[in-house]
Amino acid sequence: MWRELAPIGRHCGSGGYRRFAWTGADAECRAWFERQAVARGLAYEVDRNGNQWAWLGDPARGDAVVAGSHLDSVPDGGAFDGPLGVVSAFAALDELRGRGARFDRPFGIVNFGDEEGARFGLACVGSRLAAGQLTVAAAHALTDADGVTLPQAMAAAGHDPDAIGADRERLDRIGAFVELHVEQGRALDLSGDPVGVASAIWPHGRWRFDFRGEANHAGTTRLVDRRDPMLSYAETVLAARREARLAGAVATFGKIAVEPNGVNAVPSLVRGWLDSRAEDQATLDTVVDGIEKAAREYADAHGVDLDVVRESFTPVVEFDDALRDELARVLGRDTGLKVPVLGTGAGHDAGILSAALPTAMLFVRNPTGVSHSPAESATEDDCVAGVRALADVLEGLARK
Repeated sequence: MWRELAPIGRHCGSGGYRRFAWTGADAECRAWFERQAVARGLAYEVDRNGNQWAWLGDPARGDAVVAGSHLDSVPDGGAFDGPLGVVSAFAALDELRGRGARFDRPFGIVNFGDEEGARFGLACVGSRLAAGQLTVAAAHALTDADGVTLPQAMAAAGHDPDAIGADRERLDRIGAFVELHVEQGRALDLSGDPVGVASAIWPHGRWRFDFRGEANHAGTTRLVDRRDPMLSYAETVLAARREARLAGAVATFGKIAVEPNGVNAVPSLVRGWLDSRAEDQATLDTVVDGIEKAAREYADAHGVDLDVVRESFTPVVEFDDALRDELARVLGRDTGLKVPVLGTGAGHDAGILSAALPTAMLFVRNPTGVSHSPAESATEDDCVAGVRALADVLEGLARK
């Protein structure tokens, strides 16, 4: 499975993946998912929001156990973020069938669409729509960098954009969702454990900073006469690092757009996107407020106007206590060892769905801690350990 999926959407120059929602690479990944489902005799379907499902047993019975993740990527992302969870879900089913495991509850595998938000700027679109956390109007307003709207992209890929929306009936059929994911950090590497259990997802969000100055000639405009938004933006980037370091949080300006974007022109607009995350809401508020306060001071000093827009936000997610404890119990049963329970600053579909149904996450060790990069990795032994752990957990849930 891994060898078949690995070439899809891989960029020959960077070595990273460009599997963006509703593109050709995404379609290839979706075709791969369907083939895996059909090869195992599972009932395959696509829901109103473009999420893919593969079912063993009738999901209409309710109380289903579901595993999976996503197949899309960030720009030049790694091979493991998302796909490891989908591949592991199919592999766990194979493992359970090999054991002759009994399923008393329906079992499903899911590929949620547009989890990374790389194309339209909003993460977890598929699960947000299903959970009713993204309105149809807001989804229809999403636009990519080329001006293509989400409805246009969906229609071009053969999906009906007018059908999207909350899917409460489907989610009500699910009794538990378990998402396996490569760890996006080094906690397991430092502890020496191949697999861990998630405790919570930090609150996090994305803010757009629009610095508006005055376009002018780079060679003839005196420095004192300039209203250069790039200066205010650059100082704000440094302020973000400072505020995050002082608070024990993280803050990143990772995307920028400049107008008119000419080498010999003072910019008229610098638009930067801030991603910030912290262990708790109060800390996150402190960091973002501090960054915005500094940005406004810098803008005033350079005669620049500033608008700040919060484009997305996810509050802290505490995973279901009973399900989390069950995962830790099952994983520690054979070894007698305490299973690491980890918090994470990365968002996931499991976090979005946690408000609607019991969810939990397993992490597989990442020896470098690098993620959202071609350097993202996990050893084959650890991946196998993750599959077996997921199979153990699913077997326990499916027989209840």
